[in-house]
Amino acid sequence: MSSETLAAGGAAPSVERQRRKAGKGAAKQLLGILGIIGFLATWELIPRLGLIDERFLPPASEVIAALVVDFGLTAFWVAVGETMKAWFLGLLMAVAAAVLLGFIIGSSEFLRKATNSTIEFLRPIPSVALIPLAVLLFGVKIESSLLLIVYASFWQVLIQVLYGVADVDMVANNTARTYGLGRMARIRYVVFPTALPYLMTGVRLAAAVALVLAITAELVIGSPGLGREIALAQSGGAISGMYALVLATGLIGVLINMLMRQIEKRILGWHSSIRSEVIV
Repeated sequence: MSSETLAAGGAAPSVERQRRKAGKGAAKQLLGILGIIGFLATWELIPRLGLIDERFLPPASEVIAALVVDFGLTAFWVAVGETMKAWFLGLLMAVAAAVLLGFIIGSSEFLRKATNSTIEFLRPIPSVALIPLAVLLFGVKIESSLLLIVYASFWQVLIQVLYGVADVDMVANNTARTYGLGRMARIRYVVFPTALPYLMTGVRLAAAVALVLAITAELVIGSPGLGREIALAQSGGAISGMYALVLATGLIGVLINMLMRQIEKRILGWHSSIRSEVIV
């Protein structure tokens, strides 16, 4: 069999896979669009038909119109900026602390056993339970939001890092030790690549949690941001504006998730979990 035939035979399945992948992607996007249209249509009809009073649930068209108006207001973008600043700083601090402690604790069996009960005790404590402490320490400043964001996001990353370090192949680790690699070298070349997929999963989960806590802190404590704007709109009777701001937080959440997915795919392009999404 000639090399041209082999090349053609290899190219045909590749083209066919690409076509199937494109078809599946288009179908998934179409279903997503139809789902959004169905949701908005249902939302529009519920108040129009009188199932719920329009004073409490305005039609989707009014909320979307209010959101479009918000897009043209400087105050709206200032609030978005405050929320995203708290989200970014809180997530950054939580990831840095969790990665450092995760590798330190995970690399020592003694530390894993010594800290296990403490971690299992602290992890389930709801971050909102720390609101009185945050207000007492920092008032309504951004530091109050950061305390809640860091506490909630920290556990998401730490647990995943601990799982990743525990999943290291002992044969590979012992082989690296046999070849004379020191502790830091083994962490860099053996432990870190194994734990990286777990770390990225933790960061993606923490990013969503950080946004939830940022909005919650602003809503309850009154820190600057979209949460406070939602509370002000509700207390001022601007119900359509309130729902528009809630919708804006949802859109930000979707954008954050898409961003984290892209970062995860770029960093973990070599990993089987990502390659299986690309090669169908």
